[in-house]
Amino acid sequence: YPSEFLLQKIAEDNQIPVHLHVSVSLQYVAGLKGNDLVEFFHGNIAEVENEELRHLMWSSVLFYKTPNVEVMACVLLSTKAIYFLLDDSFVHADEHQSDFWNKENSDCENSAFHLSCCFVLKLNDLQSVNVGLFDQYFRITGHSADHIVTCLTRDSYNTHTFIQQLMAVLSLLARTPSPEPVDKDFYSEFGSKNTGKMENYELIHSSRVKFIYPNEEEIGDLAFLVAEKMDGLTNLQSLNILLYVLAFQVNHIEGSVQNTSSLKPKTLILTSSDLFLFDEDYISYPLPEFAKEPPKRDKYQLTDGRRIRDLDRVLMGYQTYPQALTFVFDDVQNQDLMQNLTLDHFGE
Repeated sequence: YPSEFLLQKIAEDNQIPVHLHVSVSLQYVAGLKGNDLVEFFHGNIAEVENEELRHLMWSSVLFYKTPNVEVMACVLLSTKAIYFLLDDSFVHADEHQSDFWNKENSDCENSAFHLSCCFVLKLNDLQSVNVGLFDQYFRITGHSADHIVTCLTRDSYNTHTFIQQLMAVLSLLARTPSPEPVDKDFYSEFGSKNTGKMENYELIHSSRVKFIYPNEEEIGDLAFLVAEKMDGLTNLQSLNILLYVLAFQVNHIEGSVQNTSSLKPKTLILTSSDLFLFDEDYISYPLPEFAKEPPKRDKYQLTDGRRIRDLDRVLMGYQTYPQALTFVFDDVQNQDLMQNLTLDHFGE
């Protein structure tokens, strides 16, 4: 049985983010507290009798096989596996997933039961964990394309806490030790390094799972990409990325039953002169070892970009987290008129 402290911690974490809608079955899970939650885990989810529930987190997730479908999940970490309790709407979202899920049509759909899919990734199958820029998300990689999942926490604290708990649980695994390294001669040691590209920071855990963190070059690549989108108006040396955050763009749907709003995942990047919105591929990069060809789309695709000096005002909502911000820009037809005039009349 878990300690009182762990029970309290899991109960506190068992809260669905207010801005995301989930199915009835997941709302039921979110309503469980204390021992009820632990008993639910052992009765319905756990695969072996002696595994312990160590951590719970609510997060949006993406699968490698379905990179365009972001779905809400309750992520449960035990001493044996990582379980993703998925919103049942996910299974009906894409017909191509029937092979992925092996879901048979059951007679339960019209009954009082609410079914959820549970995706299981055993800790013994875990190979690497890639942490995204500024800890906004992380990708868990197993031994095949079916076993790659990205958790879009959009929160550095949740990412950090989960990684710490995962490392602690992996330390309990009894794996065979790695073979002793073979002594290399001088030429083979330095000959293979000449790839011209700096590798990301890697931390190899005692369980042989790699934890890979982004290096400074990723920010440099991102700054270069942003500079390209700005049509070379800004010197790359003076371009600083001040903020990188995973957010949602709110599209208000008029005329619907309750004037609802749809949330589109976006990457917001703020520089000293511009504000950008990108569509980012969170699941395909860096390429898994078994990938035969590059992904169909680039990692970053620009969807909108505005100059800060055209920003008229920022409206802030008064609701609790997550905060809604509205940026109002002045749309001047000939934006660069003043800039060119200044250059012509006041020197080099």
